[in-house]
Amino acid sequence: MDGFWENVLRYPRYMVSLILGIFFFLWEQIKPLFKNPVTATAIFGLMIGAFSFLYFTLKAMLGLAPV
Repeated sequence: MDGFWENVLRYPRYMVSLILGIFFFLWEQIKPLFKNPVTATAIFGLMIGAFSFLYFTLKAMLGLAPV
């Protein structure tokens, strides 16, 4: 049973390292685009737009919007 709990505790560390690896990979792909001010502005606009869309969609789906 000792090996079972040791194995179960490895999964959260694996999940965190997997998510961080994905973010580091994506950052390395996007980083060269920030050298041009036009593409940097477009990327920031897309990120803010995506976050706003997600925020308002979840707010409406969860019924948190004022009536």
